[in-house]
Amino acid sequence: MMNLSLKNRVALSFVFANVVILVLSFIVFHFLDSLGSEFESITEQSNEATMATDRIRISAVSILKHQRRMLVPATDKRELQEQIIALCDAVKTELDNLDSLYENPEIKRPLTQMGSYVESLRLILSKATFEDEGDEQEFSSVGDLADKILEAYSDFSNVQYIENQGRKERYEEVIKDVKKNMMITLIVGLLGTIILGLIVPGKIALPFKKIKDTLRELQDCKFDVSIYYNQNDEIGEIATEMNKMIHSIKVFEELRTDKISVENRKFDALANMVKRPILVANASGEIIYMNNQLYSLLGCQSEQVLGKPMKETRIPKDIVHIYELAIKRRSKIENEDVEIPKVLDEAEKAEKAEKKDKAEKKDKGKEADGAQDGRDGDAKEAPAETVFKGYATVIPIRGKDSSLDYYLMVMSTEAIAF
Repeated sequence: MMNLSLKNRVALSFVFANVVILVLSFIVFHFLDSLGSEFESITEQSNEATMATDRIRISAVSILKHQRRMLVPATDKRELQEQIIALCDAVKTELDNLDSLYENPEIKRPLTQMGSYVESLRLILSKATFEDEGDEQEFSSVGDLADKILEAYSDFSNVQYIENQGRKERYEEVIKDVKKNMMITLIVGLLGTIILGLIVPGKIALPFKKIKDTLRELQDCKFDVSIYYNQNDEIGEIATEMNKMIHSIKVFEELRTDKISVENRKFDALANMVKRPILVANASGEIIYMNNQLYSLLGCQSEQVLGKPMKETRIPKDIVHIYELAIKRRSKIENEDVEIPKVLDEAEKAEKAEKKDKAEKKDKGKEADGAQDGRDGDAKEAPAETVFKGYATVIPIRGKDSSLDYYLMVMSTEAIAF
């Protein structure tokens, strides 16, 4: 994603996150707005239908009421006739409004039937004279049509009740759909947020992890490392400068190693010129250096002693004891007695063991205590041959920390002063 700086990438990540939040908010608002609009539409239609139905009911009852008053003698039938015609016009208007609100044929059917009855009633009333009070046929027709209007209204009320139940189910279905869509949106948004939370921080933190791993390698004195980062941003600049620093440290370490090697060769040459056994150990008791004279006395090779604790090598107990004392005191130890016994090779060890077995066989079967003691004395192992006996002086070489101290031991057959 481009060679953007770290600042711009973080800013872009925040902008992207804000855009996602805005999109999710807009989608949720859209669902809520559509739910409100749907409810408003259904409610408005329901209210209009309810009001029109109420007006039709009132008009139908009024028609029936006026029709019955026409049967009463000494009433102004002309006035009642005009009122019923006006009610028929009002009912016809409301029926037309209701018919436009519904699309269900089951509801339209009683409305159409009621409209035809109202139209027939209006037609009869507009032609009737009601001058002959004995004209029962006209009154009978008006009464039948008024009853049929009420019956049609009753049928419409039943169908409308069923429609109201359907409207309730439609409410529930709309709410269910909106809930489902919002839940899907929230789940998708949550998953998107989790993915962004896993990817974006990782992309930003990855170069820092590389730098951290490289620093750990440097702590272990591994200088053949480098930071690979191909972005031209702030971290890229840091990686470039750290690679330069690592190269400089590597060059310095090579120079230091070469210098130490030269100094070690100088020290080795000087130590071998002294013609005295010399040993160097660190503050942990590990052997750092031995000259040729000491190798010859101990009869060992460098790989058997260098870098190992004294107690795990052929170093005699006298030397180990003197070193432990010097390390404990962190001070110089002068002219301590030291003795280095001869180290037997395998053939000499085998010969000595064979002589010991023969001596033990000779002693078997003897019962006298005194004679047994004498023979025990004869069978005792002869003391080991000594290859060096003299004095040892330990000189501490101080470091900034006690763990960096070194201890130089010089052995001589005569007491010496430093």
